[in-house]
Amino acid sequence: MILYVIGTGPGDIAYMSQRAIEVIKQVDCVAGYTTYIDLISDLIKDKEIISTGMMKEVERVEKAIEQALSGKSCALVSGGDPGIYAMAGLVFEICQQRNIKILRTQGKSNPSDSDLGLCLEIIPGIPALAAGAALAGAPLTHDFAAISLSDLLTPWEKIEKRLTCAAMADFVIVLYNPKSKKRDWQLKRAQELILEHRDAQIPVGIVTGAMRENQSISFTTLDQMDTARVGMQTVIFIGSSASIRYLDFLFTPRGYSKKYDI
Repeated sequence: MILYVIGTGPGDIAYMSQRAIEVIKQVDCVAGYTTYIDLISDLIKDKEIISTGMMKEVERVEKAIEQALSGKSCALVSGGDPGIYAMAGLVFEICQQRNIKILRTQGKSNPSDSDLGLCLEIIPGIPALAAGAALAGAPLTHDFAAISLSDLLTPWEKIEKRLTCAAMADFVIVLYNPKSKKRDWQLKRAQELILEHRDAQIPVGIVTGAMRENQSISFTTLDQMDTARVGMQTVIFIGSSASIRYLDFLFTPRGYSKKYDI
């Protein structure tokens, strides 16, 4: 009864951890969002597949847990890192609601005490903010806040408060889920809130499809951010007052030049 919750990173096998690849190859069953399943199709040709579309996260996780409790080894895959805007939290939430005992595997593929509960291993991956930051330059070298603009699961009033507080505190702000077909006004509103506390010419990095075939990287300023082409695969990096646009890169100094002669 083993459930692995795996971060596949950007989706390219070249950016997956060796542990993630090893586990995916050895498990009986793989569960995941259709897009992520397609991205690792070469690894799972002989596996039982549980694939669901958008808005089916609960169903997907429930089926993965059921497979593991039935005695099969199952890998529940998420893009990026499974604990950052992904499925690991939902696994814990469902197990808590159903009073399912969870045991740490500690990297063991065949824990001897699996009959005592659900053996669980969380395998980290490269999150979109890390992949995107690497392509943009080094915008996250100092303190930052990550905020999703999707109000599907979080009230918009709370998102606005988080945007305002992050802007006031001068964090670099990473925006996830900036726009979709049904959500076309949130990015403009986020821009308005941040502009109340930040200079209009603050540099902004925009990365879409990081490390994938559709990858694109562009730069703009905070006052022009709302006109950029963005979507659900886009991560936006809004600089702090210290962030600098240098050539085709964006970076945030940590303060070394103030302490050392560089």
